[in-house]
Amino acid sequence: MTSFEDLKLLNRIHEPADLKKLSKEELTLLADEMRRYMVSTVAKNGGHLSSNLGIVELTIALHLCFDFRSDRLIFDVGHQCYPHKLLTGRAERFSTLRRKDGISGFPKTSESEYDAFNVGHSSTAASAALGILRALRLEGNTKSRVVAVVGDGAMTGGLTFEAMDDAGEKELPFIVVLNDNKMSIAGNVGGLSSHLSKLRTSKGYKRFKRGFSGRLKKIPLVGKWLSKHIENLKNRIKYFILPNVLFEELGYTYVGPFDGHDIDELVTIFEHAKKYVNDKPVLIHVMTKKGKGYAPAEKDPERFHGIGSFNEETGESKSSENNSKVFANELTRLAEEDERIVAITAAMPSGTGLSIFKNRFPERFFDVGIAEQHAVTMAAGMASAGLKPVFAVYSTFLQRGYDQLLHDVCLQKLPVVFGIDRAGLVGADGETHQGVYDIAYLSTLPNGFKLFSPSSVEELRAMLVLALRQEGPCALRYGRGLLPSRPLTDEDKLDEWVPVRPVRPVTVVASGRMLGMAEAACEGFDVGLINARLLCPLGERELRLLDGAQCVITVEDGSRETGFGAQLARLACAEGRLRVITLGVPAVPITAATPAEQDELSGISEEHIRAEVVKMIAALG
Repeated sequence: MTSFEDLKLLNRIHEPADLKKLSKEELTLLADEMRRYMVSTVAKNGGHLSSNLGIVELTIALHLCFDFRSDRLIFDVGHQCYPHKLLTGRAERFSTLRRKDGISGFPKTSESEYDAFNVGHSSTAASAALGILRALRLEGNTKSRVVAVVGDGAMTGGLTFEAMDDAGEKELPFIVVLNDNKMSIAGNVGGLSSHLSKLRTSKGYKRFKRGFSGRLKKIPLVGKWLSKHIENLKNRIKYFILPNVLFEELGYTYVGPFDGHDIDELVTIFEHAKKYVNDKPVLIHVMTKKGKGYAPAEKDPERFHGIGSFNEETGESKSSENNSKVFANELTRLAEEDERIVAITAAMPSGTGLSIFKNRFPERFFDVGIAEQHAVTMAAGMASAGLKPVFAVYSTFLQRGYDQLLHDVCLQKLPVVFGIDRAGLVGADGETHQGVYDIAYLSTLPNGFKLFSPSSVEELRAMLVLALRQEGPCALRYGRGLLPSRPLTDEDKLDEWVPVRPVRPVTVVASGRMLGMAEAACEGFDVGLINARLLCPLGERELRLLDGAQCVITVEDGSRETGFGAQLARLACAEGRLRVITLGVPAVPITAATPAEQDELSGISEEHIRAEVVKMIAALG
């Protein structure tokens, strides 16, 4: 276990300027200290490890070359910001990473002046950085530079290219660092490419290029023609030799690839970029190794991408059953019986459990990268052609596919099944990853979109079977962790509300994982309890079930103001005979904490439910 006090060099870094006091050898030793500290902290707290281990030297070099109090640094996704935090005055508090009131696992402007933009989802950095750059220029600030650090995985998201195309077309002074860890842009290595990149960034080469072109154009009669055709010849050679000419065509000066773990080389290239970024944007391609410096993470970077606590010495973590695995195992079983079933993920085969399906049916498994919009519309196309597509996706990431859900799936009433993983409160990942909005936005969809909410693993399996039989689109929402096991009753009513206890004047209606908590809270009281298996659409059927109730308390780990409780309240208001109290997640960001702490903060813990039950019983006399 490594503590902050053990780190002799990191203890000397109170702000990035302190890096310049270290020798080259000390900078290398500092990188080693930072890695040890990150491994030790994440082993205890959980977090994103592989990506952070891979970006240590790159982060050091950036802070050596730029002053990010006046310049701006934007990380894509932000799950690689741990080294940045260690170098910007937060090392001493780093042991609180991802804990309540501790250091966030993502960049956060409220934490430090060095965090320029809050992020948590992929492919946003280039757009945000470009917006900041334009704002600075409109304010008359022509000196501050803006750097976007974009991972190769983020390049699979269309938003990145939308921003880069905009910046390139306008020839803005913009620096994009492409952090390539060989997971998406493989093969772009070799001595020739590296040599050409270094040559093209040198001051002498740029001066020669401008001067030679200018002299050619001055040759009488043929100068302009000769210059143009030599430029065309150069471009043809470039197309043949360089795989990343795409970036040049977008309007960028492309340089690289460089060794992302060589601080000296990185400092040199960043200093060149600072000088030549004034006339057009620059893309700096660096190669890094995910998990570098920690053998278990180097061997299995995907598992250590986002990981819970683990044994620091061995890298072993507790392997336990969870809802994702239950869902994937059942889907795989069903695919054995129906060859029309296909599975889709957006760069999360392990996180969603679909690696199980992939191993069994590789030809029927599709990983589209970080492209949720494409995944949804592709699923619609598959469904229109007779397949049974199942898209497993985190709730927080499905938000990006809303337009496709509406336009391409629901308006055509296509039978696409969505497995909405990490629904509800997710714990230490904090506000950018909370899956609390899906009930609200899915409830707006037309043509009877169905949203199932299993309260047990048995219901989860059975609802997936039912979902694949639907003639229109539907979804199952399930949270992180593992639902309890309970005997499956009323199997013919999986798409209905079913009483757990008979309806009484005070009746609690709970969904998903909240059912068990509500059941415990109602113990000892003469109140009704309903298992809300279906969250939308809601209507007359649900109201009729509540005949005999005077006050209904709804409990959900979705939005209190716009979730299923709010929908029921609107329906009941129209009837004018039923009071509805909604318990759910308030309309404020819920920051990193344990799920139990987040339940308490949101007012949906067992104690909060019991207190509301007691209050309503007293109110009815």
